[in-house]
Amino acid sequence: MLLGTQAVFAQSGFAGDMFNETQGVIGFSAFVALVIFSASTAILHLTGRRAWSQRESRLVADLTSARAALDRANVFLSAESQIVVAWGMSNGEPDIEGDLSIVMDVPVPRRVLGFGSWLPPEAARNVEGCVERLRARGESFRLSMASLTGRQLEIEGRAVGGRAVMRIRDVSGDRLELARLRERHIQAMMELDSLQAMLDALPSPAWMRDKQGQLAWTNAAYARAVDVVDAREAIARNAELLDTQAREAARQLRGAGSIWRSRVPAVVAGQRHVLDVTDVPTRGGSAGFAADRTEIEAMRADLSRQMEANARTLDQLATAVAVFDRAKRLVFYNSAYRQLWGLDAGWLDQQPTDSEILDRLRAERKLPEQADFRSWKAALLATYQSTETVQHIWYLPRERNLRVVVNPNAQGGVTYLFDDVTERDQLESQFNSLIGVQAETLDALKEGVAVFGSDGRLKLSNQAFADLWQYDRAQLHVSPPNASGTQPRPPHIDDIIAHCRDLCPDESLWTTLRSAVAGLHDARMRSEYRVQRQDGRVLDCAAAPLPDGATLITFLDVTASIKVARALTERNEALVATQELRDNFVHHVSYELRSPLNSLSGFVELLADGRTGPLNAKQGEYLGYIQKSSAALIAITDNILDLATIDANTLELSISEVDIAKTIKAASEGVQDRLAEESIKLNVVAFDDIGSFEADEARVRQVLYNLLSNAIGFSAPGQSVTLAAFRRSDEIVFKVSDEGRGMPPEVLDRIFNRLETNSIGARHRGAGLGLSIVRSFVELHGGRVQIESVPGEGTVVTCFFPARHSSGRVAKAS
Repeated sequence: MLLGTQAVFAQSGFAGDMFNETQGVIGFSAFVALVIFSASTAILHLTGRRAWSQRESRLVADLTSARAALDRANVFLSAESQIVVAWGMSNGEPDIEGDLSIVMDVPVPRRVLGFGSWLPPEAARNVEGCVERLRARGESFRLSMASLTGRQLEIEGRAVGGRAVMRIRDVSGDRLELARLRERHIQAMMELDSLQAMLDALPSPAWMRDKQGQLAWTNAAYARAVDVVDAREAIARNAELLDTQAREAARQLRGAGSIWRSRVPAVVAGQRHVLDVTDVPTRGGSAGFAADRTEIEAMRADLSRQMEANARTLDQLATAVAVFDRAKRLVFYNSAYRQLWGLDAGWLDQQPTDSEILDRLRAERKLPEQADFRSWKAALLATYQSTETVQHIWYLPRERNLRVVVNPNAQGGVTYLFDDVTERDQLESQFNSLIGVQAETLDALKEGVAVFGSDGRLKLSNQAFADLWQYDRAQLHVSPPNASGTQPRPPHIDDIIAHCRDLCPDESLWTTLRSAVAGLHDARMRSEYRVQRQDGRVLDCAAAPLPDGATLITFLDVTASIKVARALTERNEALVATQELRDNFVHHVSYELRSPLNSLSGFVELLADGRTGPLNAKQGEYLGYIQKSSAALIAITDNILDLATIDANTLELSISEVDIAKTIKAASEGVQDRLAEESIKLNVVAFDDIGSFEADEARVRQVLYNLLSNAIGFSAPGQSVTLAAFRRSDEIVFKVSDEGRGMPPEVLDRIFNRLETNSIGARHRGAGLGLSIVRSFVELHGGRVQIESVPGEGTVVTCFFPARHSSGRVAKAS
């Protein structure tokens, strides 16, 4: 075609040349395009072939791996006798692989799912239900059961990769043994749980340790013993009940494979107890148990103390006691037994037999004389086989009589009780004599006495009772039985009341006495009454119950005493009125004296100033005497007024901060004239920083002034007086001491009494009010005063003031 085209163009001339040139370009282009396409196709073919070769290699490798996994799965599946059923295919049909002979003889896979053909009906229904739940909800199950042919099968189902898989395995042989072991393990675990539950319910601590000695398990009692919430906390904290020494001893024996038993003290729930501990080594460590013996030990100790106390008590009895055991040997005797028979304690401690003791006593002629001693002893020893108590009277030589009681013991043997009744008859005779003396004594009493029995009848009375209530003694006499054997009935309390009512018609009295004599036991109490009779006599009546149920009633004529008491009361009232009149007079006079004394003192000071003219020496001396006497009289008047104010409870303290040093200085300056006049030295002992306390400054200064004045008055020229002040705890203490003649004890007892003076042998003359004022002011501050004095050595007066004044403090002056 191209050649034909070229011929056309050749014929056409120039046009043909042009066509040829164009034809060549096109051909060349087509050739180039063809070459490029061929190269691209070749390259793509080579690339694709290489990729397919690689993919083929991977697929071959995957196929080889899958075949290997399948081979391994087949090997594993064939390694044991089992059947695997898997559901999950799109058509819903299960895949069944494995040894079908373990459930049936015919190798038909679908018959495996007919569980009733190779399992008992109950087991088949159970497996069907488990399979349905596995396929529907993916619930796993695991069952062990026997087939109809007797094979032991284990059927397990679970969801694997979105498919329900059931495996049936023949566990006969080793598998059967493993299943049995598993069942035994489950049974053992159940028994272990039961044992631990039982141990947990015990009141005694129990525990188990691992090989390192750490707690692995405890019961609830152990947790309570170590004061923790529960057993978990006890294990977590490794709370130990036993001390280190006990644990170390248990560890050493545990290491040797031995059981450790010991009684150790321990703190249980915060209290000290005694425990019997047993620690047993085990394969996994050890197990321990602690039994609390505290109560038992306490009971044993108490029993021992009681036995010792009983022994001591029996040893103190006057009754001779001897205890023999079932072998007829002496196991206990008291001092009275040894002294009764005069036996040697060393020989008795050798526990001789009853027969040996009787033979020895017979040889020493200390037993009753018997014609047939052997038969007598045999009869006495026969009480060892008796169950009843036997009593004998032994008439011993030297006019001694013994009451012998043979009492069988519950544990075998007998107990002998020997009572010397020789004195019983003598005591009975003496008792009768004493009864007669008692009757005579009662008749000699001026107090009327009547004793009523529990039946309300008179048992005993005296002559005074008959005289007080105008009885004939024969009416009250209790006669002995007459010849007919009957005893006249003594009068009843109602008869006595009916007779006495004429003299005293007070029904309340007789009702009370009747209740005291014949009432219930709770109503019989000791009581006292005063009886006013119509004849003017006054009686004091007392009723007292007696231990035997009787009642004692006494009547005492107190008419004269009442008259005397009335006279004394009237006298006392007159004395009280007189004292009140005296106090009022003193207070009134004191107030009336104060004004003229102040005027007198003022005029004396005016004269002493020289304003009215000069005074000669004699006049100045007399004026000085007048001034001192006026000052003393004013001080006495002030003291009387203060006491009057205190008596009237109208004295009020002006409480403020009192500078102790300043107060001491002021009191000291007040007695400087007297110190100079009497040539007495004053020593002040106080720290500069003693400070202050809360009190009435004027009253404190007055107290110190009175104490210093009193000390100066009882001191001789050349002696010294000491004023000391110091703090002690919450108190301020002022102490004034002198070196005077002192005071005897009988004077100290009344030294604080008003108007009490002790100026014998001293130049001091006072009104006896200074110390009374001191004590009153100190007590008003809530303090106290102490005085100590030794004749010939001096006197020390100590005042204690509270450092802080309390508004609620009871400040009452004596």
